[in-house]
Amino acid sequence: MSLHIPFDNSYARLDGRFFTKLNPTAVKNPSLIALNASLAGDLGLDARALASPDGIAALAGNMIPEGAAPLAQVYAGHQFGGWSPRLGDGRAILLGEIVSPNGQRFDIQLKGSGPTPYSRMGDGRAWLGPVLREYIVSEAMHALGVPTTRALAAVATGDVVLREAPLPGAILTRVAASHIRVGTFQYFASQKDVEALTALTEHAIQRHDANAEGALGLLDGVIARQAKLIAQWMGLGFVHGVMNTDNMTISGETIDYGPCAFMDQYHPMQVFSSIDQNGRYAYGRQADMAMWNLAQLATSLLPLIGEVEAAQASIDRFPELFRTAWLEVFRAKTGLKTQLKGDDQLIQDLMNRMVNGQADFTNTFRALGTESARDEFVDPATFDDWERKWRDRLSMENATPEGRLSDLHCANPALIARTHRIEQAIQAAVAGDFAAFERLCSALATPFAEPGENTDLARPPQTEEIVAQTFCGT
Repeated sequence: MSLHIPFDNSYARLDGRFFTKLNPTAVKNPSLIALNASLAGDLGLDARALASPDGIAALAGNMIPEGAAPLAQVYAGHQFGGWSPRLGDGRAILLGEIVSPNGQRFDIQLKGSGPTPYSRMGDGRAWLGPVLREYIVSEAMHALGVPTTRALAAVATGDVVLREAPLPGAILTRVAASHIRVGTFQYFASQKDVEALTALTEHAIQRHDANAEGALGLLDGVIARQAKLIAQWMGLGFVHGVMNTDNMTISGETIDYGPCAFMDQYHPMQVFSSIDQNGRYAYGRQADMAMWNLAQLATSLLPLIGEVEAAQASIDRFPELFRTAWLEVFRAKTGLKTQLKGDDQLIQDLMNRMVNGQADFTNTFRALGTESARDEFVDPATFDDWERKWRDRLSMENATPEGRLSDLHCANPALIARTHRIEQAIQAAVAGDFAAFERLCSALATPFAEPGENTDLARPPQTEEIVAQTFCGT
């Protein structure tokens, strides 16, 4: 079956300052691990053709489809606050862009496709674990309604990747509204290349903010999208783990699922990333870090905005935008449909009690409106006291927790991609068994439904199953 991908490569039409053109490095013996047929259909692609020998060869980088324009993008970034003037796609190659049947433009990128000029002495490869992690978590995030890059396919390479030990290699095909990052703007601003900065801004506006008026309008759009995105992360107990400026997109999509995790037991300063020694990107600091990143974007755009005061005013709007979005998320999670003064204190009171009660984040919110909610706390009476206040608040809407149960279940998932389950699936896959990976992907596709036979996937880890740290894929 012939493979046809209708490429229309707008980023490749920018000049050579923005990227390096090069092909992926061929792999030894590619084989298909997973193909996201639903996403392929949404993109207007033939899933059967993608699963054919030619399709697998293209997904592995062994064959360049007609119309592709392979390139590695250049960008800079602040990594844990430290400035890196030249980063770029060190292990990823953008094959090209397509316009889906509904008119949306998407990048198709191969991640783990070999070295590039930006690899910084790395091998440009990915081993199986990070590929499966990103496949699972990005698709779980999509099912949860959170803007995210997505996984079109995962391919085993047949090659060995050397990390702490020899590990099986793999490549992820990632789909994104674009891969333009805050760090992309920082790169050209740091070089004082106003011409390139102008071209990038015009490209980003055309792609993501068609109605924006200039660089300030673009900045406002990015700020609004990120405020909403971070609020959605917070509502799921999600810790990104590596919120560097090169990992913040202009599109407002979640990108780069390296040392990320969904919390089990709730704590506002929860950190998972093995390299986040000082808790810079802890759960409760994510909004502050987003604002910090956005300030770097504003600084980069100053040559085009012209007025420091205008850029500062835009950044200063972020806290209120975030607070509004956070309250919208958590009012829904607690079944509140009206806005009353004191709602934020009521919600925060619950979360403080969750910390002291060692309560599971996801299961506590899912259990609201049922008798089992109190069982999530080591001292159930702690919850009983809060529930009385909650019932009083709901009575102001002529409602009860039981009457709002359907709404609560629509706002609070039964299933998240729990880290210990991901690790179990990875370990089984390394040994050649993909059943746990496939089961997890299937269950997480409907996270708000009653889990039924997947009830075990909703349980927090046993002591011996706890994964205290997560790692970058490099």
